[in-house]
Order: sequence, then structure tokens, then C-alpha cells
Amino acid sequence: MSFFISNAYAQSGPASQQGGGMELLIMLGVFGLIFYFMLYRPQAKRVKEHKNLVSSLSKGDEVLTQGGLVGKITKVAEDKDFIEVSINENNNIVVQKSAITAVLPKGTMKNI
Repeated sequence: MSFFISNAYAQSGPASQQGGGMELLIMLGVFGLIFYFMLYRPQAKRVKEHKNLVSSLSKGDEVLTQGGLVGKITKVAEDKDFIEVSINENNNIVVQKSAITAVLPKGTMKNI
């Protein structure tokens, strides 16, 4: 039977080396920095920009919602988190301020 399967013999070699904990700490630190600069920092920047956008909303701004609706702000409630958006002369909707994705340039609704 040894024709198909070769015999396995243990090798004698140097004793197993003990790995230092310093290399592990350095690797964890490098991964932490990569995580911070690649994931956390850009996301925090986007959140800050969206917060500034929401706080600067005012009556008459033309906005785009997360659902893709384009309209003009007709009423802003400062004490609540809702605004009223006019889609056309007949239809008004109430949306949460955080649902606003972008403020469009004036006259965008006329060109659509």
C-alpha cells in the first residue's frame, strides 16, 4: 500500500518561536488608522454637510427629496422637524427635514 501513499516523517527543526505582542499591537494600530481614514472620517463629513443643509432650509428654496420629488418649500416649522413642500399649484406634501437630499438652483422647477 505504500506504493500510492508516501510515508510522512516528522521534521526536526528549530523550536517554535514565541511571537512578540508588539507586532500584534502595531498591526491593530495600522488597521485602526485605516478604518478611521477610510470609513469613519468620510461618513462623519457627509453627516456634517447634511446637517448644515437641513439647518439652512428656508421658504422658497427648491429642493429634491430622497424619494425623488422636486418641489418648492412653502412652510418651515422651526420647532418641529417637518417642512411643507409644494409640488405644483394644487399639491402640497409634508416631509421630514432630514428627507431633503439637495437644494436645487432657483428656476429648476420651471425647466423640468
